[in-house]
Amino acid sequence: MKELELKYGCNPNQKPSKICMADGSDLPIEVINGKPGYINFLDAFNGWQLVRELKKATGLPAATSFKHVSPAGASVGRPMSDILKKIYWVDDMGDLSPLACAYARARGADRMSSFGDFIALSDECDADTARLIKREVSDGVIAPGYSEEALELLKQKKKGNYNIIKIDPDYQPAPLEHKEVFGVTFEQGRQELPIDDELLSNIVTENKEIPEEALTDMKISLIVLKYTQSNSVCFVKDGQAIGIGAGQQSRVHCTRLAGQKADNWWLRQCPKVMELPFKDKIRRADRDNAIDLYIGDEYMDVLADGAWENIFTEKPEVFTKEEKRAWLDKLTDVTLGSDAFFPFSDNIERAHKSGVKYVAQPGGSVRDDAVIESCDIYGMGKAFTGIRLVHH
Repeated sequence: MKELELKYGCNPNQKPSKICMADGSDLPIEVINGKPGYINFLDAFNGWQLVRELKKATGLPAATSFKHVSPAGASVGRPMSDILKKIYWVDDMGDLSPLACAYARARGADRMSSFGDFIALSDECDADTARLIKREVSDGVIAPGYSEEALELLKQKKKGNYNIIKIDPDYQPAPLEHKEVFGVTFEQGRQELPIDDELLSNIVTENKEIPEEALTDMKISLIVLKYTQSNSVCFVKDGQAIGIGAGQQSRVHCTRLAGQKADNWWLRQCPKVMELPFKDKIRRADRDNAIDLYIGDEYMDVLADGAWENIFTEKPEVFTKEEKRAWLDKLTDVTLGSDAFFPFSDNIERAHKSGVKYVAQPGGSVRDDAVIESCDIYGMGKAFTGIRLVHH
């Protein structure tokens, strides 16, 4: 197939629309089911590159949950604790395959943002992963292959219209890429920077001891950032992104946004939150929304008389600011990556509040010394990569 006509572009009024290869060759994908749209394909192709690189860097199956051309979550396939299984709503699914664990983590870290996602998988989609996808609200999936059972399950979604794309895992794009804006064609070399140990070898802080686990998390954060709309920062722990701040004009706003998402991920693991007395028939999406409100500043939206009765069997106690801070103080050994340098130490101050211990960023600011000094105050280990990962 050399081109694929789409229903419309970014918006319904943007017609005609299609995807094709500039050199007239065949597309590297097969649409097995559904009718993916313009933004679906943007998510799919960016997501596929992300999980392919995660697999290459870690040797583990990987998954990402994309929304509007940035990842809402990404993870490699490590086993989950009972706590993570519960907050990701998969504690009823038994033992899951590594790929299914990767998607449960990628989807679960920021479930509010992942609602209606487009999924990318590094490996053939197996039945475990398909069962997990089948129960979530999602627009589609891209993978290098699908087992027969997985396909049967996925084709049942969205009344048979779920978007299923198969991509050639051996496809390599041309070294030059092009983009047109206002009739003007832009050309640049692809961002093929390898994210490896050598890139993280320049440790600039007093703390030079960065364990292997943190180095892996650094690689994951930087790979996620390669495919996130800039400005962007990414918080990672235990092989998964726990907070992504994307598309902000101010870097500290990225850090605050990602830090708040990381905080929410950790607050959801507090026993007081995990034991919320939900009514039996509350849907997962409604539970996610209620939890998000309960742990935030707008908690009265779910605790006010006339509101809590629709969600809970009994009225929960307020999760106080002091209780939240005490629980957040237990979050440690988080890794922070940034797609460009931190111009001020306020980013480090905010990151410290979310348990950050390790930092990877390009360096190159006239205020590098002040930012390094802030890291030293908190005993952080920081690597200067020497290269930016700006993505638009």
